[in-house]
Amino acid sequence: MDSREWQSSDSEHDTDRPAKRPRHSDTVPSSSSSHIGAPPPPHSTMHAVSNGNGHAQDPHPSPGSGGGGPLPPLSLSILGVEPLDEFIREVADFIHFQIGNRPADLDGAVEVEAKIGVLRDRDTGQRLQLPVLVETILTPNTIDLRFESNMSPKQHKHYNKLLNNLKTTTSSAHPGATLAYQHLHLVDSFHPPPDGGRGDKVRVTRDEKTDEVVASVRKIRLADLNIYSPKRAADWRISVNLEVPVPPPLGSPTHTRKKDRMSYSHEEFVIDLTQVTAMSGSGPNAKTEVLHELELELKRPEYLLATAAKRGDPNVSEQDRGAFDELIRAFVNNARILVRNADGGWQ
Repeated sequence: MDSREWQSSDSEHDTDRPAKRPRHSDTVPSSSSSHIGAPPPPHSTMHAVSNGNGHAQDPHPSPGSGGGGPLPPLSLSILGVEPLDEFIREVADFIHFQIGNRPADLDGAVEVEAKIGVLRDRDTGQRLQLPVLVETILTPNTIDLRFESNMSPKQHKHYNKLLNNLKTTTSSAHPGATLAYQHLHLVDSFHPPPDGGRGDKVRVTRDEKTDEVVASVRKIRLADLNIYSPKRAADWRISVNLEVPVPPPLGSPTHTRKKDRMSYSHEEFVIDLTQVTAMSGSGPNAKTEVLHELELELKRPEYLLATAAKRGDPNVSEQDRGAFDELIRAFVNNARILVRNADGGWQ
């Protein structure tokens, strides 16, 4: 989803990985109007919107300072390569470990997603404050915190506008990689797990208009990885889950929720911007809560598993050997783009 007007995160490579992709700016196109749930407009006007780095991107940087003329190209390092990006490698190792150690007795699709939100101290409820200056991966289970993915309607509208603009803008680097769009209306009903099995409740998803069953799964959470971003308005969380197909259960659900979802698909990724109306109870005790969430997901679990199986295999080509890390690199970069274009508004 790289556009000429978006600012990408720094991408690095080493000798074991394919050549890195071109760098681009990370400001986003903005349109004059949009609303929650609005489809992409037929036309949009391009102009830069800051993503929080405090500097405008100069499309025509001046040559070297003084009268010495332009600076000659510099080597990436004294070895001629960029050092390994430890952040992306840590995320790739985390996801690869969870894939390789998932329950062998359960046959389901591996789901890898990144949710945008805020990490809060569980005692005070305030956003986490740590003595670090830049984006940081937190060691699991070392801080008593909770992750809050619910954003304000204003923030939801902000992301809706940015993503709609991308839908109407072609990428200078990959003009054929367009952003596909779907507006979905879904209803989830939740049932107790069969036979008291492990995992969350069974979720049955239906198309709200046709009542057709879209999915019936038992979602088992494998692990989470929290990323704290002190310079940004939002943090993010990577989750690895296992979705095990099950027959739709009989009987009444424990609770239901409606999802008004704008789904944007690009290459190997799906970005879902969703307004969730959660309903619990019945009669005078019924409760309704409206939430707004943004998440990035790997689109093809089978491709994820295929690349994971070849990671580091000396018997395959260099491209196949590094495909998993390149997939995770793009996943991380897309999550970073979403985080850097947050403008506040978490409740």
